[in-house]
Amino acid sequence: MGLFDKIFGRKGLSSPTPVPSAPSPIAEPDDAEPIEVFDEFGRPLTITRKDWRESILVPNLRKAWNDPEELARQVITALRDGFFAETLDAAARLAAIDPNQERGQVLHAILLLKCGRLDESEKTLRNFMARHGASGVVLTNLAKVHAERGEQELVLSTLWRALELDPNLDNAVGWFEVIHRESGGDAEGLVALRRIAALPGAWRARLWIARSFLEARDLDAALTLYQDALDLAPSPKPADMLMQISGDLGNHAHLPEILRFVAPHFDPEEHGIQVGNNLIKANLDLGRLDEARLIVDRLYGFKRPDWKATLSFWDQEIAKARVGTEPAPAASEIEVTLLNIEDAVWAAPDATAELFPARPEADTRIAVFCASITQSDAASMERMQMADAPGRLSRALPLFLSERLGFQTRARFRTLVPWMVAPSRGFLISGKPWPDDEMAAMARRADKPADYVLALHFIPKGEDIQLTIRLLRTIDAAFLGETSANLSLIHPGRGLDVLIHDLLALLSREADLEILSPPAVADPPAGPALDCYLLRLEQLLAARCAAMTPDEPSFLSGERDILDGCLQLCIEQAQSLPCRLVLLRTLRSLKQYRPAVAMEFQSPVEHLQKVHPLPEPAHGVLETLIRQTFKPEPTMGS
Repeated sequence: MGLFDKIFGRKGLSSPTPVPSAPSPIAEPDDAEPIEVFDEFGRPLTITRKDWRESILVPNLRKAWNDPEELARQVITALRDGFFAETLDAAARLAAIDPNQERGQVLHAILLLKCGRLDESEKTLRNFMARHGASGVVLTNLAKVHAERGEQELVLSTLWRALELDPNLDNAVGWFEVIHRESGGDAEGLVALRRIAALPGAWRARLWIARSFLEARDLDAALTLYQDALDLAPSPKPADMLMQISGDLGNHAHLPEILRFVAPHFDPEEHGIQVGNNLIKANLDLGRLDEARLIVDRLYGFKRPDWKATLSFWDQEIAKARVGTEPAPAASEIEVTLLNIEDAVWAAPDATAELFPARPEADTRIAVFCASITQSDAASMERMQMADAPGRLSRALPLFLSERLGFQTRARFRTLVPWMVAPSRGFLISGKPWPDDEMAAMARRADKPADYVLALHFIPKGEDIQLTIRLLRTIDAAFLGETSANLSLIHPGRGLDVLIHDLLALLSREADLEILSPPAVADPPAGPALDCYLLRLEQLLAARCAAMTPDEPSFLSGERDILDGCLQLCIEQAQSLPCRLVLLRTLRSLKQYRPAVAMEFQSPVEHLQKVHPLPEPAHGVLETLIRQTFKPEPTMGS
């Protein structure tokens, strides 16, 4: 589909909305008005219209001056964005060099009309018709010139001539109906649509007539018209056609009919998110979660930053629906294990050892238990849940403490994560503090038993968390001391430096640990970025857990959001080695069970490495990790 087709209604991207009876030139917005753009990493940025015009629009027009295809693309984009006067010369140039004369002359005529030069716009259109004959697009734009002059009879006669040549021009169909409806009411507008529908090959008017049948609760009549329209329309079916059919059926709660009439014609590349949205919602509302997920994945594959927020929303909705359909397991059915995460969750023993100063074998081992959370229904000891802020923090904080305390003492730290393996997989959270003797016993079951346990417990208080950390000796479950803090669920990174200081003092006093200065290369982000870092630690843990059973359905959702969040953190904290390792370890885990999703990030990760290299030896180690992560999977017989 060409851009000319998209903007002039042959295969428009939006559902056909009637234009006003007298379309007027649109005043250009103020230069200070913001415009959203996306950078090379897909991040949204805001610049003023003035900056866009001077730094992007005008140079792009000049660069494309001798390339009709690129020049047409730039002119159409500028026209959509409301840049009229600046684009007029480029449109005149396009009219002179475009081998597609209809496109070049019509674009020039539209820009002349937008700039208020009505006579020149009309002359341009009539000169084209004198040389090449009339067309529906040309006549529709000529009707707009007549409308600007208030020549209503000429508007109607010219529109009808346009419809006789092409009865499926969206602007012409909608405008013709509006004129009649405004003069004679809904009944007269319907008569006008039926008149158009009687023309040979007319399918668009049938969509509007079908809407009237839906409103009259005559589904069979509407479906007959939809089928007639689909039979008449070209293939691939126009995006706005499928969007209107699916939208109107959805608004009248006819969801199975959406899948019957629209889904067989859906081509993600052709129809994009406009049609995809309606199909995702229909599948989701009908409980067809796998089908909804498939559409989301296919649309993500186009790597459109402007679609990212919408697809992320559907990711979450599908995940919520899955959780909602799973019955709560009976206590007798629950099988639980304890995961051991040694050192930093992002550590890769085969690659990261050379990045940090060598550490002697530790004489002391300390386990950090994921936090229990006081629940309103605390009668239930454990529960499985879709991640929420307290749940994520109950895992993120122990991971962070293991990482930081490991760099600041001679002890070896591990994080202990309660994990349900049956009847389904997922994190478990205790609704009340674990008994001291149980935690001590669990911490000693590893190959190298822990000497001490740090037991965390949360008490939610609105948007805050009251945190208590108890230090236990595992050999006898003796309580040695505790520290506490109040943390914000919105900004959990605030106050963690004080918490680390208090914990180090407690460990030095009760466990006789020597306190060290951490290597600068291991420093985590500071300020607001620490909040994001905590979230990415927990998501990395989730990705590692999902990768443990790559052939089973994953409990994890939003993998692209997770990777994109890691990438954005690395861009913001460009010299942070821990952030880079979080990104690569997350990619490595996701590659094991969602390889197609991981591969979507190869180009931006390699670009990050190129534009934000870290000093050696980190750069070389990261390069090796990237090559290992994205290397092609071996094929059969290789």
